[in-house]
Amino acid sequence: MILPEPVVLSSGLTAEFEEDRWVPGAIQLLVDGTPQSHVDLRDPSELFFEYVRRIGHVIDLFRPAGAPISALHLGGGAFTLPRYVEATRPGSRQQIVELEGALVDLVREAAPLPRRASIRVRRGDAREVLGKLPDGMRGAMDLVVVDIFAGDRTPAHVSSVEFYDLIRPLLAPGGVVVVNATDGAGQAFTRGQAATLASLFGTVAAIAEPQVLKGRRFGNVVLLATGGTDAAGGAADAGFHDDLDWLPRLLASGPHPARMLVGRELAEWLRGARAVSDADAAPSPAPPPEVFGRG
Repeated sequence: MILPEPVVLSSGLTAEFEEDRWVPGAIQLLVDGTPQSHVDLRDPSELFFEYVRRIGHVIDLFRPAGAPISALHLGGGAFTLPRYVEATRPGSRQQIVELEGALVDLVREAAPLPRRASIRVRRGDAREVLGKLPDGMRGAMDLVVVDIFAGDRTPAHVSSVEFYDLIRPLLAPGGVVVVNATDGAGQAFTRGQAATLASLFGTVAAIAEPQVLKGRRFGNVVLLATGGTDAAGGAADAGFHDDLDWLPRLLASGPHPARMLVGRELAEWLRGARAVSDADAAPSPAPPPEVFGRG
């Protein structure tokens, strides 16, 4: 397999692809040595990273199986999830927002998108692009995935109430926002993200490996949000909405071990956390060196 040469991004970080030695036909995107995305070119429905598989299960369950959806992906990576949606829900209409134009070109050279796919790529900062999307996208998105990283950290300006408030009007009835958050001891950043979502959406859930949720090791937490809030700004319903009756199946789908926090358990986990505004937003913590074998 011949892969393109590494490219230097506007941030000064280096992006490159490498072959997966253990999965024939699969490649992995690295940004400054940090694994960002994994793509099985032979079968895009096969997902490798644990958190991506969890998001894949959301995509499988939240709408009738195989039905096309409208999806917005904030953060492109190697377009792993758009490829998954196209493979499992053919006919879906998708848009990707990616800041790094050089990365978009690199991905398209290494792993071109299927020609039949209805996938548009918009280049630019996710928050700035959200403010310029056409009116026709309002109330039309079944799924919005937020997976934004500059290297190995989520930038502060895409972690606040003001940022997520730009997403809320885009959702179709029953639409879901899925956020990939990374954190370690204490889970202060991720709990702040969940509290931020809870200030805007009626139902929020967090799912991850139990030791990650307990803050005992660094890892990914997948946050889900849907529905509105009441006039006082609180959750309209602390329990499952009818359109979230698939949540128990999501937990059962794995990867295992897994734990999901929703309702009272989520409220207990969020005790002491508060919604993040632009005024106090901070980037996600950097992973310890040993997480990616750099220790």
